[in-house]
Amino acid sequence: MIDKRVEDVASALRGIGDGATVLVGGFGDVGQPNTLIEGLIEVGARELILVANNAGFAPTVGLAKLMAAGRVRKLVCSFPKASPVFEDLFRAGKIELEIVAQGTLAERLRAAGAGIPAFYTRTTVGTSLADGKETREFNGKTYVMEQALAGDVALVEAWRADRWGNLSYRGSGQNFNPVMATAAALTVAQVDGFVALGELTPGMIGTPGIYVDRVVRVSRERVVQ
Repeated sequence: MIDKRVEDVASALRGIGDGATVLVGGFGDVGQPNTLIEGLIEVGARELILVANNAGFAPTVGLAKLMAAGRVRKLVCSFPKASPVFEDLFRAGKIELEIVAQGTLAERLRAAGAGIPAFYTRTTVGTSLADGKETREFNGKTYVMEQALAGDVALVEAWRADRWGNLSYRGSGQNFNPVMATAAALTVAQVDGFVALGELTPGMIGTPGIYVDRVVRVSRERVVQ
């Protein structure tokens, strides 16, 4: 019997080791799996490479808390400036940064999930973000080659799940979560609740269970910034 539900966060994060590339869903603080992110502190993983839309917000929550604990070697994201924790670490030379335009970030993740090694885009042509990257002309226009971005693990947040790991999202909580779920060797989801098989109709499923390895139920707590 297929049952991807696990009892606790420690079980959900089992096997994530030092140096792992961790894809973290969310857009701003919406849809970000903060319980799983903070669980990485407890499991002891260090020298992590985080891939996320942003660098976190409240210093004691989620991404910022993980960085403040000294567990992150490098951050790959589109919007790093919202986090004072990241800014302090970056100025002190304690964390690396790779900035990726938001649409390019999404496409690099999608490409990884689809088995596409690289693609060309005009987004960063003529900017420092294109330095050192291969360029090519198509129909008289210059394009920059971007490589797919795969993770060792993806941490995502969803609204509901069944025991097969099918995930349903609520509103804008979907954001980066589905594309990241397809792009990692191990995908772990935190959800607000479980439903019986068949309760999620095909149109309600944002991430099919084939992409999900473990699901854990956590309580949702809204953090006031």
